[in-house]
Amino acid sequence: MPINYYIYLAVALFSIGVAGVLTRRNAIIIFMCVELMLNAVNLLLVAFSKMHAQTALAANPSAITGVEAQLFVFFIMVVAAAEVSVGLAIIVMMYRNIHSVDVNFLNRLKH
Repeated sequence: MPINYYIYLAVALFSIGVAGVLTRRNAIIIFMCVELMLNAVNLLLVAFSKMHAQTALAANPSAITGVEAQLFVFFIMVVAAAEVSVGLAIIVMMYRNIHSVDVNFLNRLKH
């Protein structure tokens, strides 16, 4: 499959994520949109890794390449999982205190 399809899909996913972050007020939806953006970047990393691995294997069949970006994706997923756990803990505490997960309500609490 050509790399263009992966790029179009990643751009569409990233755009949906950005639109969700900018337009939604619910904190859980915002976290889901951030995860969608991270997955779009991960898709591009794996696609480009596969593309460059095929060209490197064509030049040198005994080379071991194409694993670096996939390891980087693994670390991104681990950091994203940690971010979600901390974010959901903050959201739960926010809901316990103010009985809302509206992000705009948090701006009113500053003053």
